[in-house]
Amino acid sequence: MKLPKLAGMLMVGLFSIGLSTSCTSETKKAGNKESSATSGDSNVTAEVGTVREPVDTAKYNAKIKKLANGDTTGRWPVKNQPYPLAGAILPFKRIVVYYGNLHSKKMGALGEYAPKEMWSRLNKEIKHWEKADPSTPVQPGVHYIAAVASGTPGKDGKYINRMGDKQIDSVLKIAKMQNAIVFLDLQVALSNIRAELPRIEKYLKMPQVHLGIDPEFSMKDGTLPGKKIGTYDAADINYCSEYLANLVKKYNLPPKVFTVHRFTKKMVTNYKNIKLRPEVQIVMHMDGWGEPDLKIGTYRYFIFSEPVQFTGFKLFYKNDLKKAPNRLMTPEELLKLKPAPIYIQYQ
Repeated sequence: MKLPKLAGMLMVGLFSIGLSTSCTSETKKAGNKESSATSGDSNVTAEVGTVREPVDTAKYNAKIKKLANGDTTGRWPVKNQPYPLAGAILPFKRIVVYYGNLHSKKMGALGEYAPKEMWSRLNKEIKHWEKADPSTPVQPGVHYIAAVASGTPGKDGKYINRMGDKQIDSVLKIAKMQNAIVFLDLQVALSNIRAELPRIEKYLKMPQVHLGIDPEFSMKDGTLPGKKIGTYDAADINYCSEYLANLVKKYNLPPKVFTVHRFTKKMVTNYKNIKLRPEVQIVMHMDGWGEPDLKIGTYRYFIFSEPVQFTGFKLFYKNDLKKAPNRLMTPEELLKLKPAPIYIQYQ
């Protein structure tokens, strides 16, 4: 598959969500550093003062080497990365999540089903992953779009629909049903990450809450969200990771997992300048949709070839079925990728 063909198949679509006309673009078509960096566990009930087991560096090294799947390019595993603080989830567990927004059935499985049915469906996926890779336990999670790029300007003219505390609190309750972790995802639209990230700090101070950002909706040139694909620079990603690291240190939290959506080259610029920290685990997340060959190509060009730390892969229950062979990729197929994704998201 040639790169021009890959890029040429990108498409954009707009969705409405509940309270106002909001959009999440379906612009989705779907990574060098040797580890220096816990035998850890995701502790969703940790409190300030919690004492965690120290880093098992040998186990960490073995796990990231396994994820590299025998890559011979020198890219994977990532070299010179710091070992994480105690309590790190990755790479000791694979995170498997449902993505969406409670106000929309069109934005993902998280909002499409009532909580009990949602968990029933996600648990089936988790069992499939545990069977495909018995050596890696699964950490369940929900990935909630806490700020949605909107089709209308709103009171501040930023084209962003921020979810209120009641909605986020509901997500926390849903996650607690399965002792799951929570990702809060930000689509900043005409705002910016420095303005939006502090708005969810009260939640990021919780040990079970992690962060996701979506460059697709970071519209730095003032273009309305959904009209083109946005971008983040390494400086923006470093701002977020430093912010998270400061919270981890201040409140004695386990390391935060930080996901960055990506399916084009320009969505993330200057990736070599992204700084890795013991307090934060960065996942470059392949967020493209399409048939298996297309998704594998996107992963190869934009995730494999520009390594940061860990990798993720999204599966779309609807959009991945639009073209032959009209099926989702399986855990067994994804585990053959170089590197194998350690974060899996279903939409």
